[in-house]
Amino acid sequence: MFDDFNELLGAPKIDYLDVTSLESESANLIVYAIPVMAILTLIEIWYSWKEGKKSYNTTEALGSLFVGLGNVAINLFFKATLIYGSIFLYNLVPWRMMLNWWTLIPCLILYDFCSYWSHRISHFNRFFWSTHVVHHSAESYNLTVSFRLSWIQHFKTIFFIPIAIVGFHPVIFFIANQISVLFQFWQHTDHVPKLHPWIEKLLVTPSNHRVHHGSEEKYIDKNFSAIFIFWDKLFGTYQPEEERPTYGLTTKINTSMNPLYLNFHEYKDIYADVKQAKGIRRKLFFMFGSPGAIYRDKIKEKKLKE
Repeated sequence: MFDDFNELLGAPKIDYLDVTSLESESANLIVYAIPVMAILTLIEIWYSWKEGKKSYNTTEALGSLFVGLGNVAINLFFKATLIYGSIFLYNLVPWRMMLNWWTLIPCLILYDFCSYWSHRISHFNRFFWSTHVVHHSAESYNLTVSFRLSWIQHFKTIFFIPIAIVGFHPVIFFIANQISVLFQFWQHTDHVPKLHPWIEKLLVTPSNHRVHHGSEEKYIDKNFSAIFIFWDKLFGTYQPEEERPTYGLTTKINTSMNPLYLNFHEYKDIYADVKQAKGIRRKLFFMFGSPGAIYRDKIKEKKLKE
């Protein structure tokens, strides 16, 4: 048994010249899934129209699509950087795991744990919130919202460094990443009701994730998990869906199809807040404070001026 364990952790270092073969071994699941996602989105649009449900705002949906297309281009640009970075970290530790497919299971669980904290911190630190706010700015909840991801979200890669330090092979890491991204696609719909209680207790379902996108007080900053909902239950951030949420931000922005505006409007707001703030402490608060605390602070200031 221990010999098998030692063999698992005795993988050789990866030569940087082997990047091409590494890319070919990392099956591009997302590319294969694009036609399926496109068909499911068209079915949802048709169903929404047929049932007379207002699940789609044309301008907003186009904005989500343009943001998603930009993301594809940026991901292609950063792919090599991420691969070389993962090889560097993998080679750095002495307990490297072999490319063994069963290691995908523990890797996926650890990836989901890191994803929970990456997501949670993105809601409690304005710097990281600025890399996530685009996803929450949609006021209609549909499958196109899953394409609405920040162009600068790669800052949050730092939260996944523990996966490399544990020694998981880069190929396993990239497959776990793709599984997580694809699993979150189906969560963004208003048309799937609550599922069997066992499923709702284990996985992040559309019902669980609708809560996360809600702007009601009891729904704000809840249900951060990506695949397994038990992280929220473990860390006290779980909230079941009680009534259908009102989607979007507490501070509304213009409905726009302009991907530049959708991605960077928060930085304009940060600049304005920092500029008017007095003292370094207040300036840092507006840069790195909790978005919720900043929102309440502005409400308080507004009331004092009235």
